Amino acid sequence: MTGGLASTLFGDPFAVMNTVGLVAFALVGSTKAIREEFDLFGVAVVGLAMAFAGGVTRDLLVNRVPLALQSPAEIALGLIGVGLAVGLSVALESPDTHPVTLVADATGLAAFATTGAIVAADAGVSAFGVVAVATINAVGGGAFADILLDRAPFILFDDFYASCAVLGGTAYWALGALGGIDGVAAAGCAAVTVGTRLVAVARGWRLPTAGWVEGLVDRVTGER
Repeated sequence: MTGGLASTLFGDPFAVMNTVGLVAFALVGSTKAIREEFDLFGVAVVGLAMAFAGGVTRDLLVNRVPLALQSPAEIALGLIGVGLAVGLSVALESPDTHPVTLVADATGLAAFATTGAIVAADAGVSAFGVVAVATINAVGGGAFADILLDRAPFILFDDFYASCAVLGGTAYWALGALGGIDGVAAAGCAAVTVGTRLVAVARGWRLPTAGWVEGLVDRVTGER
């Protein structure tokens, strides 16, 4: 039985990435709720929402029953992430900003961008569809968690976050179009997504705002 589980996890890119994504995002979402001083039920709700909202949206887009409603194991993985977040809150003073949580967030983003790309490609959608579903799967949970926390989804601000999933989904499609096997395309998607996100955090990358564009135009116009 143990050998069969290991074979499933390490032989199926979707199973591997889905497992990693559920635990990582449940942890990240829960730490956000803990920072806002939610009770344990609220912490679990926000954590599970972040873990599952993106995947549920993905499945609805490709016209299939969400995996969260098919397998109790999915919920169990999410609860593991919630439990880890509670443990971190006991051990650390600010778990939501700790490097462990930041890495978990980048890892979850990469994992869910990859699962979204895999599902979209299997559904036979266009290149745009692969990238779109990968991105929605990756950032949908975080956006929904922010709504539960009564704040605007941070992916709509200037942080370089959703763009990482776009790049990862594009890498998946490109590798698949070049004839790469599923495992190679999945690894490429995950590597591009997590790599760009970690670099963005380390270097403080931000997307330009409308104000930045206006300032640039003013400077160019003034020089003339």
